[in-house]
Amino acid sequence: MSASTEARAAIAEAVVGRERELTLVLAAVAAGRDVLLEGPPGTSKSTMLRAITEHWGVPFVLVEGNAELTPARLVGHHNPARVLAEDYSAENFVPGPLVEAMRTGGFLYIEELNRAPEDTLNVLLGALAERAVTVPRVGTLRAESTFRVLASMNPFDNVGTARISDSVYDRWNRLAVGYQSAAEETDIVARRTGSTDATLNADGVALTRATRTHPELRRGSSVRGAIDLVAIALELAKITPDADHTQVVLDAALLALSARVGVDEASDATPEQVITEIWENHFFSAPGGQRRVRTA
Repeated sequence: MSASTEARAAIAEAVVGRERELTLVLAAVAAGRDVLLEGPPGTSKSTMLRAITEHWGVPFVLVEGNAELTPARLVGHHNPARVLAEDYSAENFVPGPLVEAMRTGGFLYIEELNRAPEDTLNVLLGALAERAVTVPRVGTLRAESTFRVLASMNPFDNVGTARISDSVYDRWNRLAVGYQSAAEETDIVARRTGSTDATLNADGVALTRATRTHPELRRGSSVRGAIDLVAIALELAKITPDADHTQVVLDAALLALSARVGVDEASDATPEQVITEIWENHFFSAPGGQRRVRTA
């Protein structure tokens, strides 16, 4: 495997934008290194990694970091029924995602790394440093050469998360990933929804992006909100063909975005009120308070 120009071009076909980030991730994993992608959700982190594994033909093993990701769940466990019948043996060991990725030479991708328990991260350190893990009554399992450990974390969400220790950080190559441009997000929406309505796509992206900078919101929506907004608006337009475009967008926005935004604790506003304000600013911000006319 190599981070050749041809390989990068082939992988880039599955990713919208992210040229610099894709180049850096591809260079790191081709060099045999592990990568921590730090950024908000919905920023194409897993898409980049899936595209690389598909091009290389190696498995992509996804695991969600949370309080239930114990060392046994990460590494694997002995089948209790077979242990009772046969005692412990290598044959009744059920591999977890870490061992599965090591055996198959795949990418182990841990979403929300900073939600995993500390003892689980400590188990992971051995795999990162030695490319091997020792399982009681099984022995030492060594990884195939294409095995990589990759992870993501959202630095803006501290609910249910823990501080990552310096020893864990020291094992990773960290890449900060931000939101994509409006044009790239509009392209993503069009691809994911199949929508050819350029005006609707642009409206959906504009409203979604506005949630990220609104002063009363501590958390805005990722591009997934725009994808759902446009998909819902397309169906609403079919069900109520005589409905006004702006009203269709408002209804879709309230449905798609209200659970994806977080209102600041100091604000008395509801998510619906903030989304409605964003909608009003978007559609009625022309000089003199006139409605913005739809051009497509």
